[in-house]
Amino acid sequence: MAEAPIRILVADDHTLLRGALCDLLRVEDDFDVVAEVGDARAAVTEAARLRPDVALLDVQMPHNEDPVRTVRHLLHRQPDLRVIILSMDDHPVLVRQLLALGVRGYLHKSVSRQTLAAAIRERADLSRRVVTISMPQQQAPAGRPADPGLSERECEVLTLVATALSNRQIGARLGITEGTVKRHLRKIFDKLDAVSRLDAVNKAVALQYIRPQADKRPLLRAG
Repeated sequence: MAEAPIRILVADDHTLLRGALCDLLRVEDDFDVVAEVGDARAAVTEAARLRPDVALLDVQMPHNEDPVRTVRHLLHRQPDLRVIILSMDDHPVLVRQLLALGVRGYLHKSVSRQTLAAAIRERADLSRRVVTISMPQQQAPAGRPADPGLSERECEVLTLVATALSNRQIGARLGITEGTVKRHLRKIFDKLDAVSRLDAVNKAVALQYIRPQADKRPLLRAG
């Protein structure tokens, strides 16, 4: 039996950008955009009414003078809601505050469609809270991580993860079960000390275990 689509609420006050984002999301077979709103007040109201799986929120929009308060309201009404911030505002203090509050992702609007799709599909393991972070490259921490010694199969799994495939799709491609894919990912996360699929992919690329994806076009351009 196929899994139910991921139900998504999108909140952004830029009408054209919001429309373009929703069009991109609707291309994915397992995504269902259930609401498009232009301010934080409407986001809270519609999230309470529709109970989506994921809320994609901009930071700078009407009635969102305090983004931390907005996210707190959302999570108070629906603790299992996966809140992902998608914004040009990447002030480190705000990022830390929202991550501490429990958002599942903080993405800069320059991310690729693949990165966004992977973040939306990210589901938290029962034993850990998975968080996806993607900031402009100049803010990435310096230094090269230690070589973790990934196996050939683990590299194959990560290469497919980088294309935003689900665990089930990866298993079908490699001829293994979904449970086996999850076991490989747990080992990969441990070896790379990764906190998310995106984090694991980025670290594997840095170590040249896998190649970066060819499609590096940004998701949205401001202006």
